[in-house]
Parts: sequence; structure tokens; C-alpha cells
Amino acid sequence: MTVSLLGAAEIRRLAADLDVTPTKKLGQNFVVDANTVRKIVHAAEVQPSDRVVEIGPGLGSLTLAILETGARVTAVEIDHRLAERLPHTARDRGVPDGALTVVDADAMRVTELPGTPTVLVANLPYNVSVPVLLHFLETFPFLERGVVMVQAEVAERLAAKPGSKIYGAPSVKAAWYGPWRLCGNVSRQVFWPVPNVDSLLVGFHRDPEPRGTEQERVRTFGIVDAAFNQRRKMLRQALSGIFGSSAEASAVLERADVAPTARGEDLTVEDFLRIARVVP
Repeated sequence: MTVSLLGAAEIRRLAADLDVTPTKKLGQNFVVDANTVRKIVHAAEVQPSDRVVEIGPGLGSLTLAILETGARVTAVEIDHRLAERLPHTARDRGVPDGALTVVDADAMRVTELPGTPTVLVANLPYNVSVPVLLHFLETFPFLERGVVMVQAEVAERLAAKPGSKIYGAPSVKAAWYGPWRLCGNVSRQVFWPVPNVDSLLVGFHRDPEPRGTEQERVRTFGIVDAAFNQRRKMLRQALSGIFGSSAEASAVLERADVAPTARGEDLTVEDFLRIARVVP
């Protein structure tokens, strides 16, 4: 059975039928170009045997492009009207029964995913993209890889390397789970409404083995936050608040083989983990 994708006119008609107006509050910018959603799916290397989770499917344009490959999709949608309509849209566009599961919920509160998906594909709202990504990576260790479309600035930060001016807490926290890469740009003109920011595709592959325990992750992320909350300061000063004093921070850093005069932007995720592991 062939799955037919949505065009711009059909997306607007669906929105009108549901009395849906894209809102800034929910970060809704619907993709209205079939070539773009296919580009995202291609970048994610979705295979017919894959089980994919999509966050924020909206009216279903990207959802249908994923389903077109033969993969199965678990879609998490916070807007009740959209969640209710999506299965009907999928059926009307040729999607076979059982290929789509819709979870009507806030992605930040989801703790279970039907079907145990291993691939994440999404057009993420600009205002919550990093928290949602980190929540899914933390909560669902079976997610092996993914590609998401986010604000260009966010994508660049997620993929940034140490020493870069844009390298920060999101860069380190994302790297905890594995390497990230930029996968291509997306024109503003493929969205409805047209956003006032540029978008990029960014992808990840989870490392085969966990980098550390959950306790180590929490401790590491706390150190990362402290380091970048005062990123202009040397680490011995930036971390003095959590270690008690600059002298104590220096002692911890030296035990971790990290220079007390370094700054957060100089450290890899492994460096931050080493600091966490020597904390008394």
C-alpha cells in the first residue's frame, strides 16, 4: 500500500477543520513541503524494519514520510485535537493498520514508549528542544540514533566541540550519550507559519556502552551547570560554590588531572566525568 504525503493546501485544510492555529506557546511551525520531510527521514537512515518515535507530530507531515518507508511509528503529541486526528489522517493517506501508535501526552512527562523504538525523528519546538531531547535520551536507553530538526543555534550547540565559543552545557550533556553531527539546513519557507529563525538538522548515535552510572551522570551534569553558569571564570572559581571554596575546588580538579585555571569550554565530557568521580 502506498502512503501519500501532505501538501501545503492539505495541511492548511486539516488545520482549518480542527480549528488549529499554530501557536508560539507550543512552538508549532508545521512543515508543508514533502521534499523536506523526506530529507529528514533520509538523514535519519530510517529502514522498513525500524520502530521510530516522533515527538510533536502535529498534523502528520513528517509522520507520513516516516511511515512511507515501511517503518512503524510511535508519535507523542501534546495537543489533544492533533493526537485524536492523526490516526484518521494516517489511515486516509494509505497507512496500514498497526503501523502508527499515538501517545496523547506531554513529551517531557512521558516515561514509557509503546513498541520500544530505537530511532528518534522529530521537528522539535524551538523553546523546549534541548530539555525534550535530554529527557528522552535519559529515560529511554533503547534509543540508538536519531535526527531532529531544531533552531540552527541549538543544533550548532548540540554538535559543538570543546574550545568553541558556542560549546556549553547542552553540548556536554548531549555528548554524554554519544557523538552528534550536523546533517543539513532547512529553508524557512517550508514552514507554516514561516519562523523568524533558521533551522538545522542534527543527528546522534548513542554510544554502545553507558558512559557512567546514573549517579555519576547526575553529579557530572551538576558540575557542568556550575562550570557554565560562570563560563568566563576559571574552574577553581566557577566550581567553588559546589566544592566549598576555590582551594577545595582546585584540590578536586588537580586530583582529576584538570587544570584549576581551565574554563568549562576547554573540557570534554570525559574530563567532567573524571571530576565527578574524584569528588569525596
